Amino acid sequence: MKLSAVDLSPVPDDGTATDAYANTVEAAQQAERLGFERFWVAEHHGMADTLAGTTPEVLLGHLAAETDSIRLGSGAVLLNHYSPFKVAEQFGVLDALAPGRIDAGLGRANGSPAVDRALGTDRHVQNPDEDHAEKITAVINHLYDDYPDEHAYSDIEIPRSGADEPVPWVLGSSPSSAAIAGELGLRFCFAAFIRPQFATHAFEKYRETFQPSELGGSIDEPQGMIAVNAVAADTDEEAARLRSVAEATYKRMQRGVVGTRPSIEEAIDELGDVPEPTPATLGENEWPRAISGSPETVSGLLEQLADRVGVDEVMIQHVHDSHEDALRSHELIAEGLDITAR
Repeated sequence: MKLSAVDLSPVPDDGTATDAYANTVEAAQQAERLGFERFWVAEHHGMADTLAGTTPEVLLGHLAAETDSIRLGSGAVLLNHYSPFKVAEQFGVLDALAPGRIDAGLGRANGSPAVDRALGTDRHVQNPDEDHAEKITAVINHLYDDYPDEHAYSDIEIPRSGADEPVPWVLGSSPSSAAIAGELGLRFCFAAFIRPQFATHAFEKYRETFQPSELGGSIDEPQGMIAVNAVAADTDEEAARLRSVAEATYKRMQRGVVGTRPSIEEAIDELGDVPEPTPATLGENEWPRAISGSPETVSGLLEQLADRVGVDEVMIQHVHDSHEDALRSHELIAEGLDITAR
């Protein structure tokens, strides 16, 4: 199984965005050493005191200079906020900085009304799925120079490396995003840490709608990846203790408190106790929002979930109390999956 990671650049307690980005660089370098397939960075707005990952296209340029071989990408650039041409230019520059190892992860999401106004985003698109598919297609046509000669954009050029173009991925947490990926013949990554209950249906929809296309970067057969919130420690019990941060963070989100991250002690206090360890075998319809365990337990759980949706790559997203815990978790998951043996 292939293993990848997505990083949100959390701001450490009493730290700054500078510290957050330094931690992201260290995490990317560790992932490269451990044999991770790809390392993506996220886009969140209006929460910069806790999540510094606002601008993946900028941060990826820095990561390109600080790594050598691992694939780098966005998880995701939110297309509903931007011009497809500008997004394509950004990925063209990234491709020139890291030839042949850029993933263009394309998604959509609304922030708070104030954030959307600040970004100039129209929250009331008449046909959001159609608009999203059109924007994805436009980005790819610019990236692959695939506009027909008679098109108004056919003579517009973007920066290029001369190596393989950035690889497009459609990212989402709903069956509608899966259908767009399938209809366009593109790779699909499902964010199971957001809506795990839709994971199986989303991949069913992806395969049901999949058709090869003429788009640049398209594929002949469905290819997917599942993004999972996973925490590893030396024992199942210690991993469950670390997972309390993710569990309490989600409880806060349910109460409308977004963008905060408790300490382990605060999380356990808010939850009322340490969470139970994730069972080594999940029920047929059981898909926890976050999983945890020893390297053996987590690797088994990831294999179960990947098999359930028919993919051979998992992407780890995590919510940890400390950067050190996050690095150790990545190390243990890599050990459990034995990715260096691939």
